[in-house]
Amino acid sequence: MANLIQRKAALVSLYPKEYDSDMIDFKRSRIFADWLDSLRDTLGKARIIARLRAAEHGNFGDCDSIGATVYEMRVHHGPGYRIYFTRKGERVYLLLVGGDKSTQKRDIKRAIQMAQNIGNEE
Repeated sequence: MANLIQRKAALVSLYPKEYDSDMIDFKRSRIFADWLDSLRDTLGKARIIARLRAAEHGNFGDCDSIGATVYEMRVHHGPGYRIYFTRKGERVYLLLVGGDKSTQKRDIKRAIQMAQNIGNEE
């Protein structure tokens, strides 16, 4: 099992940050960063990070708009992890909230509110 976790975590460094100058840049909100740091599911965390790395190269995978300017990225692992984000410019995205299927409704409300607050600041 430890070997599997190490292999999954190695996916995180599959593409170096300098790989492509047209890469998408994800900025993490404090709420998202705290959520990701608090995950005890190491394999799930590795899959989330690998998914974000793929999205940096334009491969967003299973992802849909949930209204306003907020999008939901679904990670099909464990409890059904969700990542909520909004776009800030051509290549910059802000990771707002993370959660799973059990907290989905609350997370969506929070992400939409955060995106509206960001829009009001501009």
